[in-house]
Amino acid sequence: MNPRLVGLAVHPVKSTAIRAVASAEVEPWGLVDDRRWMVVDGTGECLTASEEQRLFAVTASTSSTDPGQQAALRLSAPGLDPLDVAVPQGDPVAVTVHGRPLEGVVADGGSSAWLRDALGHDGLRLVHVHRARPLNPEHSRPGDATAFADAYPVTLASAVSLRRLAEWVAETAVERGEEPDAPLPIERFRPNLVVDGDLEPFEEDGWTAVTVGGTRFRVVKGVDRCVMTTLDPVSLRRGHEPIRTLARHRKRDGATWFAMQLVPEVGDVRGVVSVGDEVVVER
Repeated sequence: MNPRLVGLAVHPVKSTAIRAVASAEVEPWGLVDDRRWMVVDGTGECLTASEEQRLFAVTASTSSTDPGQQAALRLSAPGLDPLDVAVPQGDPVAVTVHGRPLEGVVADGGSSAWLRDALGHDGLRLVHVHRARPLNPEHSRPGDATAFADAYPVTLASAVSLRRLAEWVAETAVERGEEPDAPLPIERFRPNLVVDGDLEPFEEDGWTAVTVGGTRFRVVKGVDRCVMTTLDPVSLRRGHEPIRTLARHRKRDGATWFAMQLVPEVGDVRGVVSVGDEVVVER
């Protein structure tokens, strides 16, 4: 079959639970409501599940993930009452995403107390993006920007490539005398867009653009994967995969690679992408 969009997800608060959606609006910074909020420590640096695994147990809801919700953001976690948060209107403060500077506005004090109870840390703040961060000029154009994503606004993963990776992971286990685990879900890689269809494994490495529905995205580079992919978001157990096997088959420039980084080509009129949309590939 022609390639189709088979999965679509947003992450309203960076590094919290993945929220699958049927459709999403697209603006220049990426999918609407994707990583527009994040948790920062006392220095303003982002807190991610790599440092605090309990972030995965926090569910963030918006009108994009839960149509009809009135609150700008609703936080929930096991054992706690949900917290509704309004978009803050105060002065921006300096924050960083892995050292990269940008600006956020701090949410009201009730969110800090809620985060302390959910994550067990004092001094945490919830911030909403104020000014987007320009992208690496080596892989972008003037005006390209992102909110609180690590690098670029949108990530795309191929289900075909995931199936090949699963084969490699099983081979690695057998060679090492281990019992193969169940194949890793695509959620380990936290993509926004998942495509499937008549594709070759990892052919996305050579794509220059994709059009999903009527929205075009430039493909700018691959995604170098970190140890967060080795953490099961449900059990919170950490293992060796997929980094161990990616290092064997997909290592270059000192990093391991899976999925692609995209920049939306939309202006004042937002695009829309939906599960089931045809994906037109440019090479």
